[in-house]
Amino acid sequence: MIHITFPDGNIKSFENSPTGLDVAKSISEGFARNCIAMELNSVLVDLNTKIAQDSQIKLITTKDPEAIKILRHSASHVMAQAILHLYKDAKLTIGPAVEDGFYYDIDMEPVSEDDFKKIEAEMKKAIKAKQPFKREVVSKSQALEFYKNEPYKLEMISELKEGTISFYKHDDFTDLCRGPHLPHTGFIKAVKLMKVSGAYWRADQTKAQLQRIYGTAFFTKKELDAHLHFLEEARKRNHRKIGIALDLFSFHDEAPGMPFFHAKGMIIWNALLDYWKEEHRTAGYVETKTPIMLNRGLWEQSGHWDNYREHMYTAMVDEDEYAIKPMNCPGGMLLYGMRPHSYKDLPIRAAEIGLVHRHELSGVLSGLFRVRAFHQDDAHIFMTPHQIEDEILGVLKLVERIYSTFGLGFHLELSTRPEKSIGSHEEWETTTQGLRSALNTYGQNYKINEGDGAFYGPKIDVHIKDALGRTWQCGTIQLDMSLPERFNLSYIDKNNEKRRPIMIHRVIYGSIERFFGILIEHFAGNFPLWMAPVQTVLLPINDDLVTYSNDIKIKLEKAGVRTEVDRRTESLNKKVRDAQLNKIPLILTIGNKEKESGNLSVRTLDGNVRYGVTHEEFLTRALSHIRERKLDLEIFKS
Repeated sequence: MIHITFPDGNIKSFENSPTGLDVAKSISEGFARNCIAMELNSVLVDLNTKIAQDSQIKLITTKDPEAIKILRHSASHVMAQAILHLYKDAKLTIGPAVEDGFYYDIDMEPVSEDDFKKIEAEMKKAIKAKQPFKREVVSKSQALEFYKNEPYKLEMISELKEGTISFYKHDDFTDLCRGPHLPHTGFIKAVKLMKVSGAYWRADQTKAQLQRIYGTAFFTKKELDAHLHFLEEARKRNHRKIGIALDLFSFHDEAPGMPFFHAKGMIIWNALLDYWKEEHRTAGYVETKTPIMLNRGLWEQSGHWDNYREHMYTAMVDEDEYAIKPMNCPGGMLLYGMRPHSYKDLPIRAAEIGLVHRHELSGVLSGLFRVRAFHQDDAHIFMTPHQIEDEILGVLKLVERIYSTFGLGFHLELSTRPEKSIGSHEEWETTTQGLRSALNTYGQNYKINEGDGAFYGPKIDVHIKDALGRTWQCGTIQLDMSLPERFNLSYIDKNNEKRRPIMIHRVIYGSIERFFGILIEHFAGNFPLWMAPVQTVLLPINDDLVTYSNDIKIKLEKAGVRTEVDRRTESLNKKVRDAQLNKIPLILTIGNKEKESGNLSVRTLDGNVRYGVTHEEFLTRALSHIRERKLDLEIFKS
């Protein structure tokens, strides 16, 4: 008798060794039709795996989060099969599932997106046939014999330890694979090939260049359509395209990976920093500034020279070796160590907007999202152990205030002590419990990443969610026991004994350049009024009204509203259209009627128009909107 225990604790008994499918059918035929795999004693396996002993299982249906990866891995096999049918000389390497789909690296003649239609058509033949996926276990020698004419598979198999190796077969296609896979190809209801790029075998430029073909797959066409719509929305919001269109920033070959911010981009930049500084002053932070270049001795003391040297830019100065800082922390340690501290001084909250440089590989640079020169909104909080919970809670509340101002939701993850770490068990217990207590007091659900903390202390990562539902890891709160030790930092406690302070590293924007890029895509360039580079544009309907429009501009700017006048001899419709394309929140049409009445006609970006608005009402509403940093672009809502 085989006893099967389900996640809810219920137990079912079977006389003979059932497969996962047998167990699913014992629940209901309808339920079984939606099952694709099972978790057998915490290991994902195929649904047709026999259960030979008492076990705990979880049946995986098409609705479970594990299912989509299995589907896409299976789809990569179907794509490889189709390519071998169409390109007889192709040689396969690997084909994993990835975050948004799958890819396969193949040594073959160049293909383009024009070839996707015929590859998809061949894939759909296999999908329509509902070809079963079958697992076969072979010895290493059998695997080597099977792949004797496949150089890439031979190389991978040769590196495996002696023992059994699994193949997966559907119809005439066999691949080296751990699995698991779908019961059959018919579960792939919607598939689409997305792009092709070059990739070196094992990411080694000295090895063969392969064709990397990307695709995606879903259990329903509706899900695929939603995904394609999401990608189209993301394409429209691409921060690099919007940044060029709105004249915000650029990149130049003279400084690869180092952004240049234009005048309009600097207006947004300064709005971000002004807000950041305002919130930090309110939260009891002082602002500091440390040099961009420091000598080798400092970086050896901090540990960066030994552990981070390949990412640092260095130079010789007066026969001494220096490095441009890749992070602000060591400078902050020097500032704390300038004078003695008492427990009465603590906590000290010292913030710094510091320009740092990191030598990233050219292949990973990506607009503002991955750069070589960027500003971090660092802060270092020095405190006693009993202050940990309150200080972490204070940072979390500050994070919430700042992110909510931009309409960004977030979730939290707590990462605990990794296998390789420094510090005593007691220190880790104190700091981790401090983070945990603060999170519990804060009251928002959080995820625990066991063993994923930094080697010097546990941390909380803050993942924001933008308007498209994408998540970005921006904020982080790290407890550090290493740098205070390395820099011999101390304070005198109430018993007049010297103690080592606990230190928090934390960022909220993270990289300000990256946060800027995220906001461009979050708002699709339609920045809130308080951030918009041009808040108001005046559109005189003829040349005779330009002087009057300039007079209004002077008044608005004096009151604190960033204003331009469109003096071009274009039609009013074109001027309105161009103002909308330039994402200017408030468009004021100036005609003879407006001049005679002394009122304004106000058009907002959502297309609403208000006539007969007095200058006083317009300024009152606009300035209130700016002062309160409202997200809504409609200033006439009560």
